[in-house]
Amino acid sequence: MPYIIANDIRLFYEDTGGDGPVVVFSHGLLMNREMFAPQIDRLRKTYRCISWDQRGFGKTGPVASAFTYWSSARDVLSLLSTLNIERATLAGLSQGGFLSMRAALLAPERVSGLALLATRSAVDDTQTIDNFRALSAEWAMNGARNVEGMLEKVLLGPGVDPEPWLSNWRAMGPDDMRYPLDALIGRDDITPTLKSIVCPAIVIHGTSDIAIDVRFGRELAESLPACAAFSEIKDAGHAVNLASPGEVTNAIETFLAGLDG
Repeated sequence: MPYIIANDIRLFYEDTGGDGPVVVFSHGLLMNREMFAPQIDRLRKTYRCISWDQRGFGKTGPVASAFTYWSSARDVLSLLSTLNIERATLAGLSQGGFLSMRAALLAPERVSGLALLATRSAVDDTQTIDNFRALSAEWAMNGARNVEGMLEKVLLGPGVDPEPWLSNWRAMGPDDMRYPLDALIGRDDITPTLKSIVCPAIVIHGTSDIAIDVRFGRELAESLPACAAFSEIKDAGHAVNLASPGEVTNAIETFLAGLDG
């Protein structure tokens, strides 16, 4: 089975193989590597596509200790090292974007480009953080049972089949979200460091994103020195790549085609 040990964590990943330029896909909160299946299905013809399950999710599963998105950034860099990959484009949605930007800050020489979906560089406001704390407390008592409807609306949005994700959430235990939500709540603001991210980037964001408003995507695109494009996907929610898979894949493919490698 395709597991690696990174920072003492056993991580699951999938690799299409091939000798094309490498693209690593990092999923959002409460999702897993399978969320990028529509993009990988097409891009694998030209690119070596790697997807992985972050700490707490998918086949990587729950973790027993605290971590940050800097830890997750080191996880993805360790994955590259284990697979003997010197450079890759990092594509990440929401928390996948959080860790991808941090990886670019930690090891700029290893990141060819960034495809950032439904994400931001700053921290959340007080009310949002309080909502996350309430979610953490509720999950610890009852799991997904009482919050799955809200999570479907916020994390998936219109036009996305919720059933595969609801099944995953219902299978998770009451303790499984403690450390992932702690990482989300406690993340630092990297906005002042964005000027140091000089690799090419694209920012993609749905106009109906409830979790991270589209204005934060615009701000991110404006703050990245080498942002090639801001792609605004009309009426798409937070899982923008699932709501509009063709449009998002076209944007990523166009971006990748313009990279040197």
